[in-house]
Amino acid sequence: MKKILLAFDGIHYSEGACEFAKKLNEKRPILLIGSFLPQADYANLWNYSSGGVDRPLFVPVVEDDNSEIVKKNIERFETFCVKNEIEFRVHNEYFDFALPELKTESRFADVLLLGGETFYENLGIEKPNDYLKEALRGVECPVLVVPEKFEFPESNILTYDGTAASVFAIKQFAYLFPEFADNRTVMIHINKKGEARLPEEVSIGELVSRHFNDLTMIHLKADPQKYFISWLMENKSAIVVSGAFSRSAFSEFFKKSFVTKAIEEHHFPLFIAHN
Repeated sequence: MKKILLAFDGIHYSEGACEFAKKLNEKRPILLIGSFLPQADYANLWNYSSGGVDRPLFVPVVEDDNSEIVKKNIERFETFCVKNEIEFRVHNEYFDFALPELKTESRFADVLLLGGETFYENLGIEKPNDYLKEALRGVECPVLVVPEKFEFPESNILTYDGTAASVFAIKQFAYLFPEFADNRTVMIHINKKGEARLPEEVSIGELVSRHFNDLTMIHLKADPQKYFISWLMENKSAIVVSGAFSRSAFSEFFKKSFVTKAIEEHHFPLFIAHN
């Protein structure tokens, strides 16, 4: 049984994240922790950002009259879990700073589940993915970012760039979600440095094929952006697996492609893991 931490941002309630948790519970029972973070003052977000990797991002809590909305959301969450026979707990303490407490809670969870669109809703900034990266730098478990509308994954897209970070993410996904082992799985490598083949092709093949029963490994050479994007958009019922926050070939590719926009616009569930 997995312990999944579902974080609700301020007064916003993510039906998509709840639905994803429901689908997971139908496959294998989970313990779902509803963490109701206080409303945060995003207007002062960048004043509190360290801009560095090692220091946490502190966002001050807003003192307002939204407690009744949060209370209703908690009741909604509890009703949802009871109706769908999901074992659950509720954490709704109001701390001075939301994000450090989210980090602490993540230490004791297998996966952090976020509703991508609702988690961004307060931001008022043009690039919510920048905030998400900053907010999750110190999180101590893998993260699932889920759109409000999605098709539950019937295929897996494993992104591999030859780095330890990308291999770590693939392993974490395999260990945590064996229920996806029978999905059609593509491990895709973006050719950034002119490699003639996948880095450590035999070793990575030996590992990944042990966990995924219908595996294809693709090494993109000519026009990788066009090929990958076309393939991705044809596979709506997919989950994308990625190492987080590295400056690898794949992350650089993402920054310069339409895929970044596709994920920011919440077309696909995204599994992120970093060590």
